[in-house]
Amino acid sequence: MHTISNEAVRPAALAPHHGRGKERVAALFAWICDVGLHWLELSRQRRALQALDERGLKDIGLTRADVEGEVSKPFWRD
Repeated sequence: MHTISNEAVRPAALAPHHGRGKERVAALFAWICDVGLHWLELSRQRRALQALDERGLKDIGLTRADVEGEVSKPFWRD
């Protein structure tokens, strides 16, 4: 699964010396969108894992318990 880096977690708008006004708002908005899209992707991947049958899970080296552990995570947690 893709994981979001620590750099992506910190909004650029909060970084030191990163412009003012509209630039900061635009950077913060972009960061919020990126995080939201990341959360949607995590949700999609978890649904896809949950939909796999036992053969599909075996092919990728996971058990049903592995999947249940993953899909039970909150949407924001990697």
